Amino acid sequence: QDLSLPNGTPVDTSSPASSSSLLNRLQLDDDFDGETRDLFVTVDEPKKHVCTMETYITYRVTTKTTRAEFDLPEYSVRRRYQDFDWLRNKLEESQPTHLIPPLPEKFVVKGVVDRFSEEFVETRRKALDKFLKRITDHPVLSFNEHFNVFLTAKDLNAYKKQGMALLSKMGESVKYVTGGYKLRSRPLEFAAIGEYLDTFSLKLGTIDRIAQRIIKEQL
Repeated sequence: QDLSLPNGTPVDTSSPASSSSLLNRLQLDDDFDGETRDLFVTVDEPKKHVCTMETYITYRVTTKTTRAEFDLPEYSVRRRYQDFDWLRNKLEESQPTHLIPPLPEKFVVKGVVDRFSEEFVETRRKALDKFLKRITDHPVLSFNEHFNVFLTAKDLNAYKKQGMALLSKMGESVKYVTGGYKLRSRPLEFAAIGEYLDTFSLKLGTIDRIAQRIIKEQL
């Protein structure tokens, strides 16, 4: 039956005639979404750094935006893996009610995987790019203060040290205030909810992988 919205606009309830028409509709949705987005982030140009104490890879993080909370319309900074890990930890601390996108695994078995090989570095770059894009598309995480700093700060280490000093002072203050109080254990409901969220996150990841596989097979 023909349906319409309260304002009289007709609603198309027919299913796509084929998988190609569905993909075309998705493509149109992607184009429309691109016109309305105001924050774009990409990860590219991996670069190897050889120092006296360590050897590591950095990636160029480029940001283009029209948001008012950014001072400039475009930024370009270099970040290493531990910076991405710092960002994810900060998002978990400051946004405890939201699911934070996962990062690629940090550790590799020496002698089995060469973490400086072009193939490994490119695989990690794609994963880091996907990680930032998922945060960028999130209506809450993309406005996080730590995410802003990650995208714009030329010297991220200085910001990290400042944050650690502040946390140290806050920790001393809290210690004095709570010295005379006994911390009560959390109710069992909190533990049950935490376990449920962990399981739910794993299920979402599985659904995402299945969806990606279906799309590839359709293509």
